[in-house]
Amino acid sequence: MNSELKNEDRYIESYKNYLKIDKNYSKNTIASYHNDLYKFKNYVKGDLTKVTKDDILKYINSLKNNNIQDRSIAHNITVIREFYKYLIIDGEITKSPILGVKLPKLKKSLPSVLSIEDVNKILDINVTDKYSARNKAMLEVMYATGVRISELINIKIKDVNLANETIIIMGKGSKERIVPLGDYALNYLKNYLENYRYMLVKKPTDYLFLSSRGDKMSRQAFFKIIKQLALEKNIQTNFSPHTLRHSFATHLLMGGADLRSIQELLGHASISTTQIYTNISNKVIDDNYKNSHPHA
Repeated sequence: MNSELKNEDRYIESYKNYLKIDKNYSKNTIASYHNDLYKFKNYVKGDLTKVTKDDILKYINSLKNNNIQDRSIAHNITVIREFYKYLIIDGEITKSPILGVKLPKLKKSLPSVLSIEDVNKILDINVTDKYSARNKAMLEVMYATGVRISELINIKIKDVNLANETIIIMGKGSKERIVPLGDYALNYLKNYLENYRYMLVKKPTDYLFLSSRGDKMSRQAFFKIIKQLALEKNIQTNFSPHTLRHSFATHLLMGGADLRSIQELLGHASISTTQIYTNISNKVIDDNYKNSHPHA
């Protein structure tokens, strides 16, 4: 049994290398796939190359019985499907056991966005020390550029061009894009770089935003900081790692920016991904009308 389990680990570890080298997936995506596969492996307790469609359906039912949300179940199914595609490519199996297993129907919900008033609240940070200076700079850069948290924490000093007021962002699939900085972000970023960043340095590092330990700020740590700020500022909108990014795009669109420009700034591969912000901005306008018009 132990040798069998080791064999299962070998399949999954080999697949992780495939995701990293061949597919160029991010560390977060690979970790997510890895976790889902190990949960599946621990459920079936046997040779992953001998799994049947019935085994997979039973696993999906076990997730439902544990009140796992449809979105998470859909992710699990996608991970398992892609894993078996890989095993076919690798010659371990000839037919995928997940063929015919359908994804649950997901409700399409619009992402949460902050009002401009709430953005101003969360950005209202009194800079008094190295931590408040870093947090203020990070939030201003995030709202000014619409970068993902994973992109924000991976910015290096060499990526910042204060003279040209731009930052080079390394996006998904190692695609670079140059994003302009607004005056607010530029000023607070410059202040952090010139007056505070050195206080966080404990060892040589090229990363722009540093943790209290002197290494690269983690995604989880920064998200915790944002959530705490939202709580302190009494912001009611549900927060996710993408809330400021969604707010950036929506406010640009409401201000008259065209979809193509927003697509470039966000680093979306397809304009169809960016079009969701049209729906968001329409909803915001509709809500404002209903809340403001005396006869609405």
